[in-house]
Amino acid sequence: MDNVFANRLRKKSFSLPEAYGSQFAKRVFQRKDMLFALAALLIFAGLALFAPFISPYDPNAIDLKNKNLGPSEEHILGTDYLGRDLLSRILIGARTSLSIASGVVLVSLFLGTAAGCAAGYYGGLVDESISRVIDIFLSFPGVIFALTIMGALGTGIFNLMLALSIVHWAKYARMMRGQVLSIKKQEFVLSAITGGAGDFYIIRKHIVPNAIATLLVLATIDFGHVILSIATLSFLGIGLPADVPEWGAMLSAGKEFMRTAPYQTIFPGLAITFIVIIFSILGDGMRDILDPNHEGGEID
Repeated sequence: MDNVFANRLRKKSFSLPEAYGSQFAKRVFQRKDMLFALAALLIFAGLALFAPFISPYDPNAIDLKNKNLGPSEEHILGTDYLGRDLLSRILIGARTSLSIASGVVLVSLFLGTAAGCAAGYYGGLVDESISRVIDIFLSFPGVIFALTIMGALGTGIFNLMLALSIVHWAKYARMMRGQVLSIKKQEFVLSAITGGAGDFYIIRKHIVPNAIATLLVLATIDFGHVILSIATLSFLGIGLPADVPEWGAMLSAGKEFMRTAPYQTIFPGLAITFIVIIFSILGDGMRDILDPNHEGGEID
C-alpha cells in the first residue's frame, strides 16, 4: 500500500470507524464486483458452516462398489477412487480450509501488528532487532519455508496453522512498521506524547486505528494466499492427515484418474479457484475504496 495514501488519511486525527463508517459501506454498495464477491463469500461461508448438516453422505464413508462414478442424481459431483461422495468432501473441505485460513490470518495479523508497532514506535535497537528478524523470514520462499517447518513438525491442523502463521506474520510486521514510522510523526501523536500519554495508550488510541486500514486490505488478499498454501501442502501430502477432507488432498488423489475421471480434480480445483478469486476481488475493492490515489477511491 502506498504510504502517500496513509499520509493523506492522517492529516487529521481520527480512527478508522470515524473516518469511514457509512461512507465506506456506501462505496461498497456502489461496486457490483464487491457485492458479488461478498454475496458469494456469504454463501460459501454458510455452506462451510452448515456442511456437517447439509452434506448428503459421510465424507469419509468408503464404498468400493461405487468408486469412480461420474456425476449422477445419487452423487451430484460423483465419487472418488474409494467411493466417497465428492460433494460431501468438498463441502467439508470448505469448512476445513476457511477455518484454518481464518486462524492463520488472525494469528499472523496479531503477531505482525505487535511486532511492527514495537519496531516502528520505539526505534533504535528494538527496531533494528525486529527488522532483521523480519528480513530473515521474508528472505525464504513461503511454500519452501512452510514445507521445511511441516517436515519437522509433521502433519496436523495445529502444526499446519503454526507453520503458515510463522511464514505469513512478517509481511504484516513490515507493513505495520512502515505505517507506524509515518504516523508517530503526526501532530496528534506528538501532542499526546507532550501531554504525558503512555506508550500503550498512544499505540492503542492513535497508532493502530490509523494504520489498520492497510493491514485489513493485506489480510483480505492474504486470505486467498493462505488457502492456496493449505491446498499446496496437502497436495504434497504433508498438510493435513489423510482422514481430513481438504481440497488440495482431493486434487492429489484425483490426479491419478485425470483421463478416466477428470471430475475428481475439476471440482475441488474449481472450489479453490473460486474462493481465491473472491478474496482477490474483495481485497482489490477495499484497496480502491480506501486508497485516495486510486480512481474513485477517495471517500467523501
